Amino acid sequence: MSLRDHPKAYGTAAVATSFVAGVLLTLGFKDLYPDLERQYQQGRKSNSRTATATATASSSKAVRRRPSSFFWGSEPVELEDRESRPPSPATSEQQPNRALGIADGIPGCIGNTPLVKLQSLCEATGRTILAKAEFLNGAGNSPKDRVALHMIEAAEARGLLVPHRGDTIYEGTVGSTGISLAALARARGYRCHICMPDDQAREKSDLLHHLGATVERVPVAPITSPDHFVNLARRRAAEHTASAMDDSRGFFADQFESPFNHEAHYLTTGPEIWAQTGGRVDAFVAGAGTGGTISGVARYLKERAAKELELKPGRKSKRSNKNNGRYDDYGDSDDDGGGNDDLPRIILADPQGSGLYNKVRHGVMYSSTEREGTRRRQQVDSVVEGVGINRVTANFEAGRDLVDDAVRVTDAQACAMARWLAERDGVFAGSSTAVNCAAAVAAALRLPPGSVVVTVVCDSGARPLSKFWRQIAERGLEDEEHGKPGDLLKLLGLNEDGTAVKRG
Repeated sequence: MSLRDHPKAYGTAAVATSFVAGVLLTLGFKDLYPDLERQYQQGRKSNSRTATATATASSSKAVRRRPSSFFWGSEPVELEDRESRPPSPATSEQQPNRALGIADGIPGCIGNTPLVKLQSLCEATGRTILAKAEFLNGAGNSPKDRVALHMIEAAEARGLLVPHRGDTIYEGTVGSTGISLAALARARGYRCHICMPDDQAREKSDLLHHLGATVERVPVAPITSPDHFVNLARRRAAEHTASAMDDSRGFFADQFESPFNHEAHYLTTGPEIWAQTGGRVDAFVAGAGTGGTISGVARYLKERAAKELELKPGRKSKRSNKNNGRYDDYGDSDDDGGGNDDLPRIILADPQGSGLYNKVRHGVMYSSTEREGTRRRQQVDSVVEGVGINRVTANFEAGRDLVDDAVRVTDAQACAMARWLAERDGVFAGSSTAVNCAAAVAAALRLPPGSVVVTVVCDSGARPLSKFWRQIAERGLEDEEHGKPGDLLKLLGLNEDGTAVKRG
């Protein structure tokens, strides 16, 4: 019997056929649509400069995430909720969000610095050596940005600093902290007055002038002298407050003793390192000028690791010897006295002439340059600036019990490392960074293969050009090329176990 003889059945079949055809057409168009959308986005990108690279990348990813589940594959179709996307920063009434690529002023550019793998050091040691790129902080381009910002914010919270009242921030510094303070001070409504020893690189004081700070370069003097650069800054702040004709005040930042120094690193640098490594840190290596970085990071890493292990900080490791729990040359011990080897080891990187190495290793603050008739100048007798000191500051004392060992770095090793980093890793760094990295290599070699060592790239080599990098040139290091990973150990005078090569 023909369908023509039954109009109702014919109509029903026609509707069903049309429905199926519509479904097939819809599915087919869905498969074709991504190609059309891709073409449209590419055309839009080429014809309009308002389309950002981020938007284009996310659009292309969205296209690739939508394969057909009917014609071209078996993966399920993923739908996108476009309505729940965050609004454009240009139209959002909320504060700028750094996650969207917009920082809330220069203070928003401080912290969250990347952790960089120093490939040449990894190849030379067989361990993973990572460097916290603190020179990428946005104000003074050093880890002191964190400290300066935290000290200023703490002073504001306590009413010691009031923006646009005429207040002046005073500080005694060899450069980096002063640069960070000067960069932040004007933007927040303050003046800045820096006292620094006159043996520091001229580039630092020139930069401070350009940042609007008043700079006093003073003769080098011992800390017991009232004319020591730190004591002078303290006195200048008190004089300002006492003699001001208005309500302005002089605020002495006091980076060496202020608890907000090491607290800044405990609250920011330490957590960042833990998150970036996924908690895998076998050793943290850093120098100490004020001691804030090593103390703050050490306390966070050890507390966090102990919490993960359900242990309390301060318990001795099986590797510790009888010298106050310090690690003795990282040697394995047969002592079964308890503890846990999974806590990160904290290693001080100390330049020649500094007394902290002996303070950590032997409990006595002493350097051979302290001998009568041997000391050439009042500061730490080294070409290195920014780390090394011959007194124990409150900031270093705050974490001294957590420092497991120390590595001494000579001027020759620091110069060789700085040149190596520039030549092999493209890192043009200053002297404190060179000390950190040289000590990191020595520490890494004394750890098992595959260990993860974290250190700090502090600032650019542009600041000590006239001093530190001139020394490198005078040593002829810029005229040599070192192409093999093994050359690094030879340059540093290290054996494969990280110990110093014995000469003569």
